[in-house]
Amino acid sequence: MSFGTPTLRDIFSEKKLSGATLSLVDIDRENLDRMYELASVMNKASGQRIKLEKTTERGDVLSGADFVINSLAIERCALWKQDFEVPKKYGIRHCLGENGGPGALFFTMRTLPVIMDIIRDMEELCPDAWFMNFSNPESRIVLAVGLYSKIKCIGLCHGIFMARHDVAKMLGRDESGVDVFGAGMNHFQWLTSIRDKFTGEDLYPELREREKVYDASFMPYSRKMFRWFGLYPTCSDDHLGEYQAYGYEAGEEGYDFEADESDRAGMKREIADIVEGRRDIAKWIRPSGEKAVEVIVSVYFNENRYFPSAIVLNNGAIPGLPDDVAVEAPVIANGGGVHKIMVEGLPDGVIGLLNQQVSPQRLSVRAAVMGSKELALQALLCDPVINSTSAAVSIAEELYAINRLYIRRCV
Repeated sequence: MSFGTPTLRDIFSEKKLSGATLSLVDIDRENLDRMYELASVMNKASGQRIKLEKTTERGDVLSGADFVINSLAIERCALWKQDFEVPKKYGIRHCLGENGGPGALFFTMRTLPVIMDIIRDMEELCPDAWFMNFSNPESRIVLAVGLYSKIKCIGLCHGIFMARHDVAKMLGRDESGVDVFGAGMNHFQWLTSIRDKFTGEDLYPELREREKVYDASFMPYSRKMFRWFGLYPTCSDDHLGEYQAYGYEAGEEGYDFEADESDRAGMKREIADIVEGRRDIAKWIRPSGEKAVEVIVSVYFNENRYFPSAIVLNNGAIPGLPDDVAVEAPVIANGGGVHKIMVEGLPDGVIGLLNQQVSPQRLSVRAAVMGSKELALQALLCDPVINSTSAAVSIAEELYAINRLYIRRCV
């Protein structure tokens, strides 16, 4: 539901996709049926005439696919809680436990085997298709696909738009009139440019002045980084803090799992209301702001479009970082594929922060595809969030055991 619902909104509001085939896949029959019913109602209301399919077996529908959109998570909240609580038990102070730090390692360890199974099926059944990823940890998934397959892959995230919202708020401007340009890693980007969309005026000088007097309770950690490194980071205090040894200063309360459960229950009720005709469907047949469908249209119909953010293999996009890491950078998409825009001029300090993530990113991917506890420990010991060898050993042992059912060699 989290990314499936906005993807449906985008599909059914894009007239160029009329007549396409949309195949929904989920191993959870109840969720599959719910989303299929929603898609059916949206299809009828939009007049798109899209052919709808549903299955619990992806092999039934992958043949001939042009695009495969992935948003899976394994026991998402139950295991994520462990990713957060176990390191804390051993004295590690960290944020969220999802995309950086020790949590990201075991999120990667259990997720990559399933991702690589999908990729192997694509190699056999739709080798020319694009794998479009929403699953976390995005950087590590995109790196793994890039290193161990020839399947075309792109990761998509709305983090840069969250940062645009925040800087527009401090500027007192409507975010639709603010353009941002940035690069880095997923949830760890830095805005190299903030401009007035209509005049091209550089808004960084104004932001620096307004930030000094803005409500001190608003994104205090991100603003400290902004003052010290000169660029505003994405995409929120807690996501940013995941990657840094002192990131716990952004908040150690972790993800709000109770709110997540409540939100999902609310989403189910809203979908039921739409399906059963108790709620107006009009607001659902409009773009969501996510970019997967825009990329699809750009590539399939050869429409040259600029996208401010995508997760891709570096290969020179950000000088100062190795080629074989995944970065988040601007791209242009068209019939020739997805083309990275080189981002020059990131300050040495920012490049230094990003380079601290190179070994954790690489080693977590290797640990996951090899199913190796030894490499997992190395990944922890290279992570700036870890400050104790004994804690690293204990975390590796306990989280490996918790995730053992899902960890296996997959290359």
